[in-house]
Amino acid sequence: MSTTSILSLPRIGVLAVQGDVREHLAALDALGADAVTVRRPAEVESIDGLVIPGGESTVMDKLVRAFDLREPLLRRIAEGMPAYGSCAGMIMLADRIADGRPDQQTLGGLDITVRRNAFGRQVDSFEQDLDYAWRDAGATGTVHAVFIRAPWVEQVGPEVEVLARVSEGAAAGRIVAVRQGNLMATSFHPEVGADRRIHAEFVSIVREHRLQQSGARQSPEREDTA
Repeated sequence: MSTTSILSLPRIGVLAVQGDVREHLAALDALGADAVTVRRPAEVESIDGLVIPGGESTVMDKLVRAFDLREPLLRRIAEGMPAYGSCAGMIMLADRIADGRPDQQTLGGLDITVRRNAFGRQVDSFEQDLDYAWRDAGATGTVHAVFIRAPWVEQVGPEVEVLARVSEGAAAGRIVAVRQGNLMATSFHPEVGADRRIHAEFVSIVREHRLQQSGARQSPEREDTA
């Protein structure tokens, strides 16, 4: 990979078969990423990272299969492509669903067990400020989390890092944000507000993965002057 391609904007796709696609595109655009929709198998091959939005996980699963996206997505994720899932996207990235429908499939990759609609129905949606384990040592402060028919994580594998838990109420202590390698997921919807820090962390993961894939060991500035 050339220095020019390394320095180019990371191309991050938003799975656009169902859900709140537009909001994620806007968040990624605001951070300087080349944000594109993903609806066709060929588009899976052209991206550096993937966002799976909130929506309805059972519908999303069926459409991913209907549009022949399942196999290329499984392969890219297995190869290490970074992916971030919010709400239904968390379910799609989970290896296990505690209460999934008999025919429901996920893309997997995160060694977690999730429970769909764990907080209740649409009328039970809520907002809460959460402590968050920011990847950037310089980042501080809580994140304002919006939960809409959200899942929670019931079990995590040994390589999964817990990033946030519900801080109060009947669900206090429930896991609602995780990361494992290049994969991350949140039960809540950071795309609906103006806080771009979670999307920024994902963009950073995508950039680092591109550098690793390129085999570059020097900074771009060192390469330009060599």
